[in-house]
Amino acid sequence: MEYTILGRSGLRVSVVGLGCGGPSRLGQATGKSEQESITVVRQAVDLGITLVDTAEMYGTEAIVGKALEAVPRDQVVISTKKLPPSPDRPDPVGELRQGLEQSLQRLRTDYVDIYHLHGVRPDHYRYAYNVLAPVLLRMREEGKIRAVGITEAFIFDPGHLTLQQALEADCWDVMMVGFNLLNQSARSRVFKKTLAKNIGVLDMFAVRRALSQPAHLGALLAQLAQKGQIDPGAYEAKDPLGFLTQAGKAATIPEAAYRYCRHEPGIHTVLSGTGNVEHLKENVTSLLKPPLAATDLQRLAALFGRVDSASGD
Repeated sequence: MEYTILGRSGLRVSVVGLGCGGPSRLGQATGKSEQESITVVRQAVDLGITLVDTAEMYGTEAIVGKALEAVPRDQVVISTKKLPPSPDRPDPVGELRQGLEQSLQRLRTDYVDIYHLHGVRPDHYRYAYNVLAPVLLRMREEGKIRAVGITEAFIFDPGHLTLQQALEADCWDVMMVGFNLLNQSARSRVFKKTLAKNIGVLDMFAVRRALSQPAHLGALLAQLAQKGQIDPGAYEAKDPLGFLTQAGKAATIPEAAYRYCRHEPGIHTVLSGTGNVEHLKENVTSLLKPPLAATDLQRLAALFGRVDSASGD
């Protein structure tokens, strides 16, 4: 495993993070038992993964807590999240505080390394910043959390409108960003400023359906061509990303997609989620391989450089 410092948070993290949400939710969304999901988390730790990302809404915090109970607390970085309580609620500030306390109980710990406002929509950002961010900062002062984070709702906000607002503030230590080879817009819209401000970046959506299911990729490319965001003459319709796996380059498109994100300047940790131990090992192996060839990176930039309307899901 390789490790890095997560920006100004100062947290030492593995470059591969275990994502406990997504389509799998550690296998809980696909019928796996709790013990099988616990085994995935423990295998991740055995592989050298030190960053584990979960959330209240995933329903996997308790599993993470049980799986990490025997791991020395200072050897793992726990990241969790809470959807912003609605401003229409009687006590949104109290709900946020209560949410953290409940997460701590499920995680069986007395502090969280990174606590994010989860999936903040662009039109909710000002409220999140003005009302909820000060609460997170106070909880950091109290030692309940070590770093304050924010995540975007990438499926609904593939152009990063929320994070572009957040980057004008100085309260966010960590950001969870949607970035993959199909939507590279975070490179210019987010990473330039996160690098300048030394903000830690966790990458999500490195591999989703369009990069693991050929039929879904074909449909997405047709949509992007119709929007004028890609040139339909710039790729082979039968195998549009085949150039990434030719001549012994990457073994699979998902491998290439993981490598693409892993070596992007500005990304500290790439999140990978699964409910299968062997799949986890494959993903770790992919993420620890060298960068893609410069010619392939140039080709991907030419093909998808204008895309900002798709998440790849």
